[in-house]
Amino acid sequence: MAFDYEYLVKAVYDLTKIDLNSYKEKQMKRRIDALISKNGVKGYDKYVECLKTNKDMFDEFINYITINVSEFYRNPDQWQLLEKNVLPALIKKYGENLKIWSAACSTGDEPYTLVMVLSKFMPLNKIKIYATDLDKTVIGKAKVGLYNEKSLAGLPKEFKDKYFTKIGTSYQISDEIKSRVEFKEHNLLRDTYPTNYHLIVCRNVLIYFTEEAKDEVFKKFCQALVPGGYLFIGSTEQIINHKELGFDRQSSFFYVKPEK
Repeated sequence: MAFDYEYLVKAVYDLTKIDLNSYKEKQMKRRIDALISKNGVKGYDKYVECLKTNKDMFDEFINYITINVSEFYRNPDQWQLLEKNVLPALIKKYGENLKIWSAACSTGDEPYTLVMVLSKFMPLNKIKIYATDLDKTVIGKAKVGLYNEKSLAGLPKEFKDKYFTKIGTSYQISDEIKSRVEFKEHNLLRDTYPTNYHLIVCRNVLIYFTEEAKDEVFKKFCQALVPGGYLFIGSTEQIINHKELGFDRQSSFFYVKPEK
C-alpha cells in the first residue's frame, strides 16, 4: 500500500469523520506535513498509528487542522453594519426572540461578541446564541472564556470595561455573557443543520474549503434560515454565485434569504 496523502485523508476520515478532501489540498497538506515534522514522525503511516494510540497527538492534530484564528469584533465596520442595519431590521420584523447561530465559532469570540452587541437592543436574559464548532478543544476554551490582550484588541472599550475582568495578563469574560451561549460540536461538512434561524454568522472559515464544499455549505445555510433571514460572512468570502445558492446580496458580507 502507498502511504501517501490520500492514505492519510482516508485514515483521518475513518478516525474522525473529518473529510480533508473538502479543504484545499496544498494548504492542508503543508500544514499537516509541518505538524508531522515537528513531532519527529517519519511518514504518514507512522503518524496515523500515533493518532490512533496517542491522545495528546490526536488532540493536537484536531486543533491544528481546524483553523482557530479568532478575535472579538473582527472587522469592526462589519459589526457596525450588523448593529445599525441588520439587527434593527430583524428585531422590527421578528421581535426580540431571535434565533441566532454562530457556526464554526472557534474559541467563542464571535458568539460572545454577538451577545454584547445584542445587549444594546434587549436585556441579556432574552438573548440566546447557538454556537458550534467541530473541534471540542476550542469549544472547551470557549466555555472557559479566558482571552489574551490580542483577542480583545478591536473590541469597543465599553464592552471590555463592562464584561471582562483582568486576570494577570489575560481577560476573563463575565458569566452573564457566557450564560447566553450554548456550545455544541457540529461538523459543517457532515452533520444535519438546525433550522428556522433569523441570523447565521460564519466568518473566515470557508476560505479554507474547496469551491464545491463552500457551495454545499452556503446552500445548507440558506435552508437553515427563515425567509428574510441573514447570513453574515467574513471579509474574504464574498459569494459570487449567491443567486443560484438561494441568496440576495445585501452588502459585501451580508446575504438575505428572499421572502417568497
